[in-house]
Amino acid sequence: MSSLLETLMLICFGCSWPLNLMKAYKSRTAKSTSLPFILLIITGYIAGITAKVLTGQINYVLVAYLINLAIVSLNLLVYFRNVFLDRKLTLSGGY
Repeated sequence: MSSLLETLMLICFGCSWPLNLMKAYKSRTAKSTSLPFILLIITGYIAGITAKVLTGQINYVLVAYLINLAIVSLNLLVYFRNVFLDRKLTLSGGY
């Protein structure tokens, strides 16, 4: 039962990441994005994955952790893309 509840928690968190990813990609700016927040979330997912591996609890919950980590990592890539676009626009006198 605890694995099921943990998976439900991860799914609830995980539903917000694709939406955030699309919003960040479309906005083409990093102004409202927090790099420390993204890194903190990635660290949390890595800690959860590590705990599952170290305790030998290799099950469907681990898949939810991995999917969430992948999507948040994509958010990190989009963040750096948007920082680049912000700098490019600033250099061209757009801001």
